[in-house]
Amino acid sequence: MIPILAENDSVILCEKPAGVLSQPSPTQRESMLSLLEKQCRCAVYPIHRLDREVGGAMVFAKTASSAAVLSAAVQQRTLQKEYLAIVQGRPEEAEGIFKDLLFKDSARGKTFVVTRMRKGVKEASLSYRLLAEREGRSLVWVRLHTGRTHQIRVQFSSRGMPLIGDRKYGGLPASGTALWSFRLSFPGGKGVPPFTVSSLPSGELWLAFQDVLADLTL
Repeated sequence: MIPILAENDSVILCEKPAGVLSQPSPTQRESMLSLLEKQCRCAVYPIHRLDREVGGAMVFAKTASSAAVLSAAVQQRTLQKEYLAIVQGRPEEAEGIFKDLLFKDSARGKTFVVTRMRKGVKEASLSYRLLAEREGRSLVWVRLHTGRTHQIRVQFSSRGMPLIGDRKYGGLPASGTALWSFRLSFPGGKGVPPFTVSSLPSGELWLAFQDVLADLTL
């Protein structure tokens, strides 16, 4: 069963388990879409994606009109996305903003930081705050300003702080990737009520920071 965080006539807000696809792929049909449609017995429209290995809060629309409103909100950045991550090392500053130019190499399935604008390159920006540091690892809160492929993973890795478990971008092996969709919020508009939902990670990967996580305001 997919945990449902909140639901109304417009949207389903739920917790995606790590390891489940957000949308079906050419080789695997089971995904959050099919699981939610079966569980909730209604049509479900995708709004955004999380990488397969990433869990946490997601929003799906229940009507085509609410899907259009929320898809526009993603583009206009009024649908706010906050994440938690565990990175190797420690940021130089306790909080700040990362800005980069990112190029998605579809053939290699990776995104890279580049130094100049050209075809296929997009600007990327995020805010972060250091929450705790233990045994050479840091728990950080992240708010996305843009939504680029693998954005959090590559922006931290390019600064020598790969996410724990993210071997694609140089992270140490672990039982998963230490990235979690912590909070989603939307001010409301055109038939979609305002919402804010939060989800906290658990399990071995996050064990060292459980006391810090427990103190976060949901």
